[in-house]
Amino acid sequence: MAKHPTFACQSCGAVYNRWRGKCEACGGWNTVVEEAGAAGPLAGPAATRTSRGRRRVFALEGLAGEAKDAPRTKTGNAEFDRVTGGGLVPGSVILLGGDPGIGKSTLLIQVSAALARAGHRVAYISGEEAVAQVRLRAERLGLATAPVELAAETNVEDIVATLSAGGSPRLAVIDSIQTMWTDTVESAPGTVSQVRGSAQSLIRFAKSHGTAIILVGHVTKDGQIAGPRVVEHMVDCVASFEGDTGHHFRILRAAKNRFGPTDEIGVYEMTDRGLAEVPNPSELFLSGRDLATPGTAVFAGMEGTRPLLVEVQALVAPSALGTPRRAVVGWDPARLSMVLAVLEAHAGVRLGQHDVYLNVAGGLRITEPAADLAAAAALVSSLTGSALPADSVYFGEVGLSGAVRPVTQISARIKEAAKLGFSNAVGPASPGDGADRTNGAPTLGHVADLVARIAGGGSPRRAAASPRRAG
Repeated sequence: MAKHPTFACQSCGAVYNRWRGKCEACGGWNTVVEEAGAAGPLAGPAATRTSRGRRRVFALEGLAGEAKDAPRTKTGNAEFDRVTGGGLVPGSVILLGGDPGIGKSTLLIQVSAALARAGHRVAYISGEEAVAQVRLRAERLGLATAPVELAAETNVEDIVATLSAGGSPRLAVIDSIQTMWTDTVESAPGTVSQVRGSAQSLIRFAKSHGTAIILVGHVTKDGQIAGPRVVEHMVDCVASFEGDTGHHFRILRAAKNRFGPTDEIGVYEMTDRGLAEVPNPSELFLSGRDLATPGTAVFAGMEGTRPLLVEVQALVAPSALGTPRRAVVGWDPARLSMVLAVLEAHAGVRLGQHDVYLNVAGGLRITEPAADLAAAAALVSSLTGSALPADSVYFGEVGLSGAVRPVTQISARIKEAAKLGFSNAVGPASPGDGADRTNGAPTLGHVADLVARIAGGGSPRRAAASPRRAG
């Protein structure tokens, strides 16, 4: 019986029975290509398939029973262990993505070397670089003496056979999954079929031998993991290594983790000796802050269980254009538009004829709604020309009615702020939270209260252009 051709999207993995110019699943154009002999979702070695008509009956268990925490292996890298939930779980598979040159290979070399020096067998398989190139990087980082096993190979069957010999390693790094290919799929390396088939073989090896595997994935122009989007559902943890090449710090963030929280981050600083862990990232993000500049507010945020203080910068300037500019770096542009609309509708702050620029200092990206109040404070401060108090932090979610809504973990935010010398916490009240504002700073119930507080109690640095407030 003749096989019908299969067409697969190279961005999201959607499968079609004919060619399409646009993928209906992800909306990408010219991403659907023909793949001969594409591996289906149930592809696997013939030895693992049951013959037709024969089925294996397995036992079903109830929810009641003893639950034990998954055993973990500490890597010796505290920030990496924090993101993974406390260390590597045997048999787990981690997909790590990041922009080219952001430091993925550097991070994995350091983690591999630390684990190998602890007495564990670690294998680093490179599909993009030769062994000599990996050794040169290790020498620059001062890790050339670490007993990490290196190889440059792209065939998955050969990799699995090599890792199985001499005892399974505790950790295996595959750099990268796009370069791998398997004999069971008849398509070019990097295609969706090859990526899926190669990942299935490696995941099967990890589960059967108890080896933790880290798969490195490339990213697209919009920051999404390319090709391995179809692998995200197969692996146990999906992490992204973020940062701007213009800044010296990097963020390791987990988007999915079956063995730990998904909202933890690890912070690293890029140095000439590799990536250095940052135990207190708030000091790093607030370094170099100009205390007397209008338009800057310190946001007390939360990343998982870790409180984090970052500086939110705003610039409001009169516009000569019919449509004023709105530029955002490190925050959601739709969130900025909402805050601007609330300020104008409920606080009388007229920004329709002004260009608005908002930036999160240091290159960190904020997704927490609690940053609304800090952004509003920075915007009003820039418009009025009044610098905010240097000892104040801001947090709170702004609703469409202008009300400042409570946020979680207020006590942890205030405690972190006090540790760094901030004595004034401006935010909403949270009944039952137990937050203690020892300096008696009033809580805010409406965004208009924030505008009145800044316009009436700020520290002017230049001639103030007070906002036009109704009432």
